[in-house]
Amino acid sequence: MIASQSFRTDILASFQATPAQIEELLAYNQNIFNHNRLTAPVNFPLTPEPHVTTWEEYALAAKVVGAFEVLKQRLVQFRFPILEGISQTQAYQAATRRGVTVDGMIEATGLILQQPEKLQLILHQSLAGTIPVLLTGNREDFVFLVQALTMRNEPQLVPDSMGACIVSGFNNWDRVHQYRQLWADENPTNSSDSSWLAEFRRLIPQKQLYQDKFIILSDGFYSNSSANEMGLDESQWQQLSVTIRLEHECTHYFTRRLFDSMQNNIFDELIADYRGIVAAIGYYRADWFLRFLGLESFPNYREGGRLQNYRGQPPLSDGAFGVLQALVKVASENLQNFQTKYAGNLADTNIQLLMLMALTHLTLEELASQEAHFRIQQTLDRLQHQ
Repeated sequence: MIASQSFRTDILASFQATPAQIEELLAYNQNIFNHNRLTAPVNFPLTPEPHVTTWEEYALAAKVVGAFEVLKQRLVQFRFPILEGISQTQAYQAATRRGVTVDGMIEATGLILQQPEKLQLILHQSLAGTIPVLLTGNREDFVFLVQALTMRNEPQLVPDSMGACIVSGFNNWDRVHQYRQLWADENPTNSSDSSWLAEFRRLIPQKQLYQDKFIILSDGFYSNSSANEMGLDESQWQQLSVTIRLEHECTHYFTRRLFDSMQNNIFDELIADYRGIVAAIGYYRADWFLRFLGLESFPNYREGGRLQNYRGQPPLSDGAFGVLQALVKVASENLQNFQTKYAGNLADTNIQLLMLMALTHLTLEELASQEAHFRIQQTLDRLQHQ
């Protein structure tokens, strides 16, 4: 049961939010996870999605020639450079929107990476099922991949605090071409271009047959936090960073698959960082989460911290953003206290899954309230007995 609006309003008022700020934050913090999708018990990990089979082929080939060489052959965005205005060219649009072959296109000079040999393709076994992961060993290469695969090869800004990206709804023309080949083999006497056009129209609504989900991951320090700031040596912090980052993104994948929601919102980030930190070190640390956001010296906010990336659309006003910071601080500390109190129970993998699911039933106001422990426990108990 999601908290009532009156309860949330009272919590926001207790944080000194004005009526106008309350209105902003009620909208921003609204829980939109769709729990009605789970009509029957689910078994974890979930069955891999259809696109994973194709990526297994890529991974197999990558063991022979390397991930970069394989993806250059398969993903059309790898055939174009990062160049301002390239997405507006007829050649790029023909290749990425209609699947036209890039052979002979003068614009298709190829994606250039600084250290292509360091690019890895991993099939990660997440709680939500297998998901392909592109792990780069170079910060510039991470930026290039994000620009190529999510920004239409345009040199748009990738924030320094961003070290991972989950790509969803990616139109993979290689899968379309494979589908056409199979279709042609099964219809040898009726595989003309016009027949294919009719078949293609039938294919379009079946997005699972050509749209992919995967993660782009850098191996740099998490949230641009240095090892010195974390009180750890560099190799240890780099290793932990990769785990936190990977499990963080897999949590977004988890909520997307189960509850049809993956927002650029601080509550999604709180849940994802909770999972990442616990996966990395076995327990939750609110001080780590607050540092990642730029709130390590609350009430002062450090410019460049991750929190400003989740200010919403339209962006929260300065006043509402200030209240949000206070909510996040108290919510994360309440979450740590709950984790500490029930550490024994939460060590169980099944309970960890239920804990993730329980958090999606709550709101930031509930986690920041004095009733946080009760509300988490009540939700956990209900999920355990469903």
